[in-house]
Order: sequence, then C-alpha cells, then structure tokens
Amino acid sequence: MAARSVLIVGAGPAGAALAYLLARRGVAVQLLEKHLDFARAFRGKGLQPSGVDALGQMGLADQLAQLPQAKVNVIELHRGGRLRARIQTKQLGFIGQFVSQPALLDMLAKEAGRTANFHLEMGATVRGLLHDGERVIGIRAETAQGMRAYHADLVVGTDGRHSITRKEGRFCELTVRQNFDVVWFKVPFPDFWPDRATVRLELGPGYVSGGIPASDGQLQTGFTIAKGSFPQLRGQGAEIWTEQIIQHLAPDLADHLRAHAGAVSKTVLLDVIVGRLTSWTKPGLLLLGDAAHPMSPIGGQGLNVALRDALVAANHLCPVLTSGGSPEAVDAAAQRVAEERMPEIVALQEYQDRQARLFLEPRLASRLFIRLLPFLVRSGLLQLLLGKRLRAFQHGIVPVRLVV
Repeated sequence: MAARSVLIVGAGPAGAALAYLLARRGVAVQLLEKHLDFARAFRGKGLQPSGVDALGQMGLADQLAQLPQAKVNVIELHRGGRLRARIQTKQLGFIGQFVSQPALLDMLAKEAGRTANFHLEMGATVRGLLHDGERVIGIRAETAQGMRAYHADLVVGTDGRHSITRKEGRFCELTVRQNFDVVWFKVPFPDFWPDRATVRLELGPGYVSGGIPASDGQLQTGFTIAKGSFPQLRGQGAEIWTEQIIQHLAPDLADHLRAHAGAVSKTVLLDVIVGRLTSWTKPGLLLLGDAAHPMSPIGGQGLNVALRDALVAANHLCPVLTSGGSPEAVDAAAQRVAEERMPEIVALQEYQDRQARLFLEPRLASRLFIRLLPFLVRSGLLQLLLGKRLRAFQHGIVPVRLVV
C-alpha cells in the first residue's frame, strides 16, 4: 500500500523536527505555519544536554554547531544587589547553550526540504478541523489565496500554547495554577559583564530576574512578575513600571537598563501557562509539544521536550505510515507516542512546580533557602539537595533514542 500522508500544524521545534524526521523516511509531509517567517522574539532558546542529544541523534550536530548561539560556563547569583556566588556550570553537570530558535527552525525546514516529499507553507492560519464522521481528515486554513482545505491521513498539532488544534479538537486539559508571568526585553551587551559565557540571576523574596547573553550579541533580560499584573504595570507608564521592576537589581545592571529605557519599554510578556492534556490523540489527530503540554519556563524545558517528542513520534509513526497502515493502526501508533511521553512530562512539570514554589513563593522556607544559597553552592550541598531535579532538567527523566 502507498505510504500515508501527514499534515503538521505549527512549524515550532516539535513540528519542524518531526517533519524533518518523517520526510527523510519517505513520508509525504505538509508543514503549515501561520507566520510568514520564523523571526519570533523571545522564543525558547535554552538547549539542555537532552536537546543537544536529540539533534545529534537526528544527524544534525554539525548543522547545530553552525547556528548563532551562546554557551554558558558560569552562573552568577546576586541577592540584594550584590554578587553572592559564582557557579561553574560544569559543576552542575552540563554547559548551557542558548541557540537562536528562528535559525534552528529555518535549519530544520531546509534539511527537510532536501527531500521531494516535504512541503512548507508559511502564512497559513488554521481556522478549523475537517472531519469524516468522528475522524479528523484535515484542516481549513486561511491563506493569502483565501480559505483552503488541506487533507491528510494524520494531522499533527504542534501549534503551541494557544493551540487551535487543541481547541478545535475539544481536548480535556489539566492545568497547573501559576502565580507568575515573565517579561522579556533585550538591551545592548554591557561593558561590565564578565564575559559572554556568564549568566546572572538576581534572587529576592518572591521574584527572580536574569541576564542572559543572547545569540545575536545582545543581553536578554527577564523578570518574574505577579500573575496577571502586566496590564496594571503598563498602565502606570513605561518609566514608572520599569523602575519598579529594576529597583531590586545590582546597581550596575539597573543603571544600564535605565540608560537603555527605550529598549526596556519594548517588553514582551510571557503569559506562563502550564498544563497537559489527559489524552493527546483523537482519531486522525495527534498533539505534541506545547499544544499537548505547555511547559513552565523554569528549567528551560520547552524546546528540549519538544525535540524529544519528535523523536518518539517518529519512532512510532514512521513504520505504520511508510507501510500504508490502516487508519486504526495510525491511531494506535499515535496513542503509543502519548503513552511513552506522558510520564516524563508529568515528572518535569512537577519538578518545575517545586522549583517555582522554592524561589517565588514568599514563604519562610523559601526566604531561608535563598539566603543560604551561596553557602549551599560553595559547600556542594546544592547538588546533594537538588541533584535529581537538576539531572532531570538537563538530561530528561528517561533515555529517548531514535530508532527509525
């Protein structure tokens, strides 16, 4: 029988990686992206060893090395505006990487495009699902040429935290309540920064801020704020609300941000949404990445778990798709993807929640932990206390191997 076709909605990390893996195995793949390019600001950039390993298994290690990126060797911990500790990342078992996600997605699309059975269409906004009885058989999308229907044997929704395929598929979602959002902006890289391999974290009662060397040579800065407070902050005017946020920083960084107030005012809000679907599949439909399990920014997991989702999905889908398996066989393979990935997602979200409560809830235990953190780092007790959690964030919960 002829190989089955796949339509992937959303060219984020999960969708682009899966499209590449399926296309190189001979599956006919259409990848739809609602934007006209990949240049989204402040997409997840943190690559853990688990994500680096996933790309290596895809045969893309050399291509990854050519992408704009910054490697992190040192994490500085500041509290009360003063440097309290410096952590060598190799002491924590990894060297952090921040990669340009637009460049990564473009690379994945180009590698998939080396096959004749891959087609990428930008500027296609999904408006609904197409059904044959209970089975999803495609989507309706608005394009520059008007409304179009796209058909496939399997639709894969990888369209992010605000997924249309999730909404239209009427999935049941378990949400994990969050008490914080994050605001991001970029400023010119400061002269006083130790080097381009150092991240600075500022810890205080109920908040975390940070400065990360970005792959484009700037400094990416983020602050946690109370959940839902952004409209009220912005309503006070840029000068007032930015001063409220940066007043807790070390004087050198605070002065640098004041000197670049125009850049600071161009803030992007990350509305932190965390949850997971109770089931990731419907007949003819599979959801992956943030569409199935929106992750917290804590621990830098989103990009990495999306790549791991793609590996597992390729393992289960390729054999049945390339052999022209029945619709029921395709659905069974999709269900196996969800069953294999769910335990890791549940565990990582629980670790993220514990980390958030440890650093962001104004409890006595949290304040004591933050105060003792420099000592815990110097003594090596931090790894003893958080070692399991750190290893999970870095390497995942279980091994994920690409076998197709």
